[in-house]
Parts: sequence; C-alpha cells; structure tokens
Amino acid sequence: MTVLTIATLTLREASRRRVLRSLAVLTVLLLTLSAWGFSRIDAEFGGLTSGEAKVAGSTVLNLVMFGYSLIAALGTAFLAGPSLAGEVESGIALAMMTRPIRRWTVLLGKWLGLVAFGSGFVAVAGVAQFLIVYLTVGYWPPHPVTGLLLLAGQTAALLTLGLLFATVISPMASGIVAVGLFGATWIAGVVGSVGEALGNPSVAQIGVVSRMLLPTDGLWRGAMNAFQDPALLAQIGTGVEESPFLSMAPLTPVYLTWAAIWTLLVLGLAALGFQRRDL
Repeated sequence: MTVLTIATLTLREASRRRVLRSLAVLTVLLLTLSAWGFSRIDAEFGGLTSGEAKVAGSTVLNLVMFGYSLIAALGTAFLAGPSLAGEVESGIALAMMTRPIRRWTVLLGKWLGLVAFGSGFVAVAGVAQFLIVYLTVGYWPPHPVTGLLLLAGQTAALLTLGLLFATVISPMASGIVAVGLFGATWIAGVVGSVGEALGNPSVAQIGVVSRMLLPTDGLWRGAMNAFQDPALLAQIGTGVEESPFLSMAPLTPVYLTWAAIWTLLVLGLAALGFQRRDL
C-alpha cells in the first residue's frame, strides 16, 4: 500500500510540473505536423496503390514515432531527477524518512509512478498517431500493441537510469546524462547498421555492444519492426540496412529477457545508492 500511495503521489506531482505542459505542447505540435504531412502525401500522390501506401505510411510512421520516443525519453528523464534528487535537496525526503517508511519502498513507488506516466504517454500519443496515419493514407501497423509495449519498455529503461543517476548527482545533471546516453546509443546503433550494410564486422559490433550496455536503442528497433509493414523490406530493396528508421528483424526473446534484467539491475543499484545517500 505504501508503494502504491507513493506511486499515486508521484503521478500527481508529475502532472503539476511544467515539463508536462512542455510535453503536451510538443506532442500536439508533432501530431498536427504529422497530420498535415500525411495529408499532403495523400494529396500530392493521390491514387496510391495499397503497396505504395504501405511503404509511405510505414516509413514515415517510424520517423514520427521516433519523435514520440524522444519526447517520452526527455520527459521521463527530466522527471526522474527532480522526483528523487530534488526531494533530497529540498529536505522533503528527510521529512518523509522520519516515518517508518523504508527507502526502497519510496524509490519503488516513484519508479512505478514514472513508469505509469511514461507508458500512458506512449499509449495515448501512439494510438492518436495510428489513427492519423490510417485516416490519411489507410495504413495500420501490423503489431501496434507490441510496438507500444516496446516503446514503454524503452521509456522505463531510461527513467530507471535517470533514477540511478539521481541518487548520486543533481536533478538537472541526472536528466542531461541520461538523455545524452540515450542519444549516444541511438547514434551507435546507426553506425552499427552502416557497418552491417558495408560488411564491416568491427563497425557493426559497435551497435551490438551499445544495445547491450543500454537497451533503449534495441527496444526502439523492435518497435520499428512492429510498426512497419512485413513486406516493406522486400519492396525497398538493397541498402535498407543503412536506414535508421527501418528494422530488419523482430527482437528475440533472449534480448527482451536481457532488457528486463538490465532494468531490474539498474533499479536495484538505484535502490542501493538511495539507501546510502546522506539525506
């Protein structure tokens, strides 16, 4: 009950922060721009065949969904820091710990609240985007639920990393470092894809290693594969490995298991760091 209470309070706190309003503005802006863009595709290239509509809708959808994953990453990373480190610096955490509450229950409650917040954002924004694509070009992703779950997992992994950093550094610094690592991992994944396309195992290994160290890019690639049409890779042809917005294959159960273990390990380290933090 304590964990659920803290999770509820974390959700309420997140809803009052300015970062939520910024996320809402960015999301509405992206939805509006994507609706205009998809409508222009339909207007300029009217009479698209079903195959052409799938190629256009699938490719651009992955591009737009990357924007939502970036917004979710920014939002949750910059919420995780103030939610934990901010309360330590302000003295709220010290006042709370005078009660018979274990530190790990506070951390777990905040983590659950932030996960619920990030997952809710991904679900609402994703479904709204799917409807826009369907109404404009008639494309609906083949595995929308799987893709949204993977994006929610990506968000959970990054906010967990943000909580870990928040136990040792300032709120702003924890968000900056987490988002910086998110971007660096995505770039490393693109570099690895180029290495695979060029047949360079050494360069390709960069993407593999980065996705193991921080699974956000790997989960994003799995989401892309769930959103894109299965026949898309064959229709586009060679060179598709180099595209940062197309995924060659779905994620394996082994990698999904590793992503879950990674998140739990980082959460455990965050709990250990918070336990030793001087309040």
